Amino acid sequence: MSNNAMVSRVEGDRVLVLERVFDAPRELVFKMFKEAEHLKRWWGPRGWEVPVCTVDFRPGGVWHYCMKCEDPNQGQFYGMESWGKGVYKEIVEGEKIVYVDYFSDAEGGTNEALPSTEVTMEFIDAGGKTKLVSSSLYASAEALKTVMDMGMLQGITETWDRLEERLNAVK
Repeated sequence: MSNNAMVSRVEGDRVLVLERVFDAPRELVFKMFKEAEHLKRWWGPRGWEVPVCTVDFRPGGVWHYCMKCEDPNQGQFYGMESWGKGVYKEIVEGEKIVYVDYFSDAEGGTNEALPSTEVTMEFIDAGGKTKLVSSSLYASAEALKTVMDMGMLQGITETWDRLEERLNAVK
């Protein structure tokens, strides 16, 4: 395993913790999460693009986005759109972002049928590198199992790989 591989663990029965070290300064890694023009270029698994991404980066502000599968090799997913919405709860510039993640529609309406998640992202200075720690609190153990069964870990691994590629391109 390379030293920048993602590490995941479940704490209790409804918190998923993900950690990874990125070879880039903390301010730059943080910026990747706050600016739409960066998020559009790396958010989502491989083969998925982000044609819509609006960010109102402040507590109470909303991040609304659409991921669309542009890879014909992904079979039934090709052409599919997935809308999401984050509502920011707390922001500590350069250090921490807390938001509630929802499945949504194109208008930004929340899909109540699918579980929401409270996500805490911590950006820790690691001597010129950045340790990113993401903790996702699910409403129940069942909700966490649902997203794990949907292949979320692979999706996040690919997403963070794309983040690393984006960091390498801009630093």
